[in-house]
Amino acid sequence: MAKAVPEGLITALDVGSSKVSALIAQRTDDGHLVVLGTGQRESRGVKRGYVADMHATELAIREAVEQAERIAGTNIEDVWVSFSAGGLLSDVVKLEADLGGHRVEQADIDELLKAGRDAIDPQGKMVLHAQPTCYTIDGLAGVKRPLGLHADRLGIDIHVVSTEGSPVRNLDLCVRSAHLEVRSIIAAPVATGLACLTDEERELGVALVEIGAGVTNVSVFAGGVLAGLASIPMGSADITDDIASAFGTARTWAERTKCFHGSANLSPRDNHEMIDVQPAIPDDGAEGPRITKAQLNATIRQRLERLMTEIQKELRKLGFQDPIGRQIVLTGGGAELKGIADYAQQSLGNAVRVGRPKGLIALPEAHAGPAFATLAGLARFAAADPIDLRALEPSSHQIVTKASPGAVLQRLMAAFRSNY
Repeated sequence: MAKAVPEGLITALDVGSSKVSALIAQRTDDGHLVVLGTGQRESRGVKRGYVADMHATELAIREAVEQAERIAGTNIEDVWVSFSAGGLLSDVVKLEADLGGHRVEQADIDELLKAGRDAIDPQGKMVLHAQPTCYTIDGLAGVKRPLGLHADRLGIDIHVVSTEGSPVRNLDLCVRSAHLEVRSIIAAPVATGLACLTDEERELGVALVEIGAGVTNVSVFAGGVLAGLASIPMGSADITDDIASAFGTARTWAERTKCFHGSANLSPRDNHEMIDVQPAIPDDGAEGPRITKAQLNATIRQRLERLMTEIQKELRKLGFQDPIGRQIVLTGGGAELKGIADYAQQSLGNAVRVGRPKGLIALPEAHAGPAFATLAGLARFAAADPIDLRALEPSSHQIVTKASPGAVLQRLMAAFRSNY
């Protein structure tokens, strides 16, 4: 007999340029999230955050989820998915209604929410989020619960994140092809901010820089919400490619060497420490070349210099200019490079720390680093299940995914055929 699916089960799926990772968690009665299982596979079908190979992406999704299911000892049918490609737009829509001084009633709030839904103009783009963040009472901002207060004017701020529709539909199709229902597709910076930033940081103002394999997302939070974001088509995989090209070696060796020996900082000892290079085409009997650690780190810093220059440009465009009292949080797989926080602090002039996922119980140590911040943030977003104005009435810009009948049975049969 099929095992009953536990109550409060949440499955997060992060589809990135270097890896596809899945996490199954259960929400307890006291609101905590306990991790039951995780899975990870190399991502071969995603380039710069965009699906480039449908079949390869579907296969990686299927295998990552099945690994998480085996560890968790349960089967799942639906997932919360991240979207990290470029082209994300963030905006705040502000509305006000005249109340004439009477007390705010639930009907007033409902009418304002409906008006807010109608005021959203995606201008041909797909809306990923349309969430009320706070209310205003007679111009006083930051009111969380206006019900029962007297007011002449009641206002609302609605946070809207949108993007081009085709890349999101491609991602949605890949997930559904793996016989999974899509609960929602979440903008990666929104999820990552939940995992790495405190409520106070989001309120006071902070920049979140997620260095992925193929894309670096720069987000600015203020007033508790995502105030602006930008994407840079450059990431940690470009550092790997630079090493492979500079020393004539394979990407696998370059990635391993970057992780074990690489650093964003220079040291006098680096001139004396030698590294044996594995040639891209091994020559039997011939001794491979050797490089100093200083040569390796100089190559890494050349790419980092270009990346930090682009990050600084985007921060300036987003209005994050004053270094006094403003903090930058680095996350993503690229934030695991040794010394990168110190290097970024020197380059950008702001206080910099590395952000790691928090708020989950029993998260495996292998998934507790900055590379898995988006995955943890997805689970926290799903657990919070915030109000989305699109739910008030179905919109043509919203992806509506119906549950596939017998989805679990289809995936079990596919797994049986592939293994036997």
